[in-house]
Amino acid sequence: MTAIPLDTHLVIGGLIFPDIDQCDFTGPFEALARVPNSKFLTIWKDKNPVRDLMGMQLMADTLLDEAPQLDVLLVPGGYGQEALMQDEEVLSFIRKQARNAKYVFSVCTGALVCGAAGLLHGKRATTHWTAMELLPYFGAIPSDERVVIDGNMVSAGGVTSGIDGSLIVASLLRGDTVAQELQLYMAYDPKPPFQSGSPKTAPASILQTVTQRAAPITEKRLKTAREYQANHHDLA
Repeated sequence: MTAIPLDTHLVIGGLIFPDIDQCDFTGPFEALARVPNSKFLTIWKDKNPVRDLMGMQLMADTLLDEAPQLDVLLVPGGYGQEALMQDEEVLSFIRKQARNAKYVFSVCTGALVCGAAGLLHGKRATTHWTAMELLPYFGAIPSDERVVIDGNMVSAGGVTSGIDGSLIVASLLRGDTVAQELQLYMAYDPKPPFQSGSPKTAPASILQTVTQRAAPITEKRLKTAREYQANHHDLA
């Protein structure tokens, strides 16, 4: 895909919300905020601090109804994703932006929010491994790839895969050379100390523990996904 000319100014924006998983946002921010000739907007309903899952505070600089048309919209996940699934103000914002954005980029369970906005019908997508089975409820075709591109929809899997996805988005916007320069600046050369970063490679006992720990939010997400499907008869 041809990169966008460097003299074209780009506007990139990312949603924040209470109980976000901050790495879904801050990981991609590290690369996307450095895309040449661009600006990055942090977007929410108000400009009060919001706390992520573990208490980190983030603050918006742009309100939903103030945001210009974005070239890229970042939709992160986290437990707070559930509160957005029927939040028409947020879903309408995502739909509106998606109509003319060059890319909508979901990270982790941000894909479920995009699904609730109707963006995943008939599209390949990925999400956190604990939520992968929910994608078909939103009309999506699940993929266990770390990053999936389908049209203008880019989805990344769980949490840290947002860094991979952001570098891919940077390459789509400005070309591979720029993306590689960003990767080098970030010193992104992962060599994990354990091979337990995927359910495919994690020891069975680790997988069982983490799955059980995630069970309460997974059950809530399943209930929401079923409600969405029930209200969209073309997906039932």
